[in-house]
Amino acid sequence: MASGSATGEATGSKAVVTRFAPSPTGYLHIGGARTALFNWLFARHHGGKYLLRIEDTDRVRSTDAAIDAIFDGLGWLGLEGDEPPVFQFARSERHAQVAAQMLENGDAYRCYLTPEQLAERRQKAQEERRPFRIDSEWRDADPSTWPADKPYVVRVKARRDGETTIDDLVQGTVTVQNIEIDDFVILRSDGTPTYMLAVVVDDNDMGVTHVLRGDDHLNNAFRQLVVIEAMGWNVPVYGHVPLIHGSDGAKLSKRHGALGVDAYRDELGILPEAVFNYLLRLGWGHGDEEIISREQAVEWFDMVDVGKSPSRFDLAKLQNLNGHYLREADDERLAALVAPRIEAPARADLSLLARAMPVLKVRAKDLNELAEGAAFLFADRPLAMSEKALGLLNDEARSRLAVVHERLSILADWTLEGLEASLKAMAEELGLGLGKLAQPLRAALTGQTTSPGIFDVLVLLGREESLARIGAQANVSAGSQA
Repeated sequence: MASGSATGEATGSKAVVTRFAPSPTGYLHIGGARTALFNWLFARHHGGKYLLRIEDTDRVRSTDAAIDAIFDGLGWLGLEGDEPPVFQFARSERHAQVAAQMLENGDAYRCYLTPEQLAERRQKAQEERRPFRIDSEWRDADPSTWPADKPYVVRVKARRDGETTIDDLVQGTVTVQNIEIDDFVILRSDGTPTYMLAVVVDDNDMGVTHVLRGDDHLNNAFRQLVVIEAMGWNVPVYGHVPLIHGSDGAKLSKRHGALGVDAYRDELGILPEAVFNYLLRLGWGHGDEEIISREQAVEWFDMVDVGKSPSRFDLAKLQNLNGHYLREADDERLAALVAPRIEAPARADLSLLARAMPVLKVRAKDLNELAEGAAFLFADRPLAMSEKALGLLNDEARSRLAVVHERLSILADWTLEGLEASLKAMAEELGLGLGKLAQPLRAALTGQTTSPGIFDVLVLLGREESLARIGAQANVSAGSQA
């Protein structure tokens, strides 16, 4: 059998066509998102096409909800296909036609071995401590002897001599002895195609030139080459990317933060550009660059820079990277994203939120923290107080708040500069450090012990609301709170 290989340049002479082909049996997980990203970038970098295929042949486990979740996640990351998606199940008739052609050409055969016979042979191999290999007596049977009234599957006739080599863009040269490749099933007894057949037919018909996917599919590539060679089709260039592991080196799981892409958005409050940048750096790099824009990624990306070792997913690093993108993000956009996360979203004034963003996003690492930081702006009076905030409001602090209330009530210049000058002067008159005024004042204004700068808080809340909150904690009489 001729080997499947990538000779010369990775792109060859044909225009590059890549594909992402998820099975809709669940959410778009982080590993799948990275596969989509690498395919999208490789196609963009080489001026080619990036296609989507939904491998929905498992009719029991495939769901419309999962399909919607995949499209939603890809859309959020900006990884939509360049053409409408292909649905594999809808092409079952075409897959069966190819199986029939392979039968006619003698590259496949009807196998009438029953499940019981196969189980018995597998058990015998285990007892004899040898690998189980399909050795069907139907492989070389004359088609005229095929029973017409018995169930059968269609198996390929894999070569039993020689070897097959793949020159993989990531794994390098990989060789397998052909004796290791079974006569695998391409058509089930009910006439439906198997994954191993459908994938090859679809890749060929879609014009896919580069198959870039997880290295758990490397063994599949050698089986798929059997069909490709039998049909005389072009061999794609393969690139099998190591899987993502957890931060401890173990197989990635939910305990490592391996969630669906939608959960990073909806539950963790991560921005799509942060996920894009983080996934890009999982197994690929460009020097010491950590912050990489979409445009730079397209310019720099190629499979030659993908590492052979599994990368490690670290949720803390993703959150830190997200903090960078929060600080870079447009304030109006952030306000729109944060508003639904506030406990009383109906009261979340987008204009006020946008004005608050420059001081709120300085230390936040996700949208949830931004929402928590902004909550004081829309809180009802009487303000709910944290235990620590209440601890700051002793009798001495409340008496100082009364002085602050009186001074600020007559302040004409309610600006950052005016408020800072007035409070600093007051602290000096009282012989106090500014913190002695600012700490109880922060508690009175926000109900918390941490917040943006106290002058920013006063400006954002405005004169009327600020004085009302200060007065409530200073026990100022109702008549003096105007």
